[in-house]
Amino acid sequence: MTPLMIPPRARGIEILDNPAVSPEVMTRSMKDVVRANILFGGRRAALAELLPAVRELPGSGDILDIGTGLGDIPIAARESARSMGIALRTIGIDTSPPLVALQQGSMDAVVRGDALALPFADNSVDIAMASQVLHHFETDQAIEFVREMNRVARKRVVISDLRRSRIAAAGLWLGSFPLGFHPISRHDGVVSVMRGFLPAELAEIVEAATGQRPEVHRRLGFRLTTSWNPKP
Repeated sequence: MTPLMIPPRARGIEILDNPAVSPEVMTRSMKDVVRANILFGGRRAALAELLPAVRELPGSGDILDIGTGLGDIPIAARESARSMGIALRTIGIDTSPPLVALQQGSMDAVVRGDALALPFADNSVDIAMASQVLHHFETDQAIEFVREMNRVARKRVVISDLRRSRIAAAGLWLGSFPLGFHPISRHDGVVSVMRGFLPAELAEIVEAATGQRPEVHRRLGFRLTTSWNPKP
């Protein structure tokens, strides 16, 4: 793809990152995120990277989903795990009090906390996962975030995020109108895409955080995924 279609990574400001956003708007926009995950490949990409690690669990295990939002991906993973005969315990963490409150009862546990200082002990969960969270951070903080994921995971770390492209940003913008997305969802979706990564960029962040350079997969819908076995 030409450099014209792949601009430099933008800083941008996502409106939903502002804690002053009302609970009603937060919930409505996050429902749009769930729909976008289904329609544009986010859920499919995340599960494609995650489920091989779930299959390796010895009958049961747990997953920590960081920046869980409405929990659609860990809940879908739990259903897939059940079909494999695996009991997958779902733990979510998010910074938004309304989202944490909303998820009580739909996941096994949901807590409020900081992704850069996860309130979990070293090697305390089988799988640590983040879907469409990493792009919220500038490079230094992204490295710190990946380091935290690597710290708490026993068996696997999984990241799914957006591949930066003007084509993807334009497609999301245009598609958001017939889909009836909230204006904030439309704005934040485009900003998110332009804050996304190229494969080499994502690999470099993981390598800087862990000392391991993982394989990064391009997925349909302008998605990138990667995973690795955590090491100290």
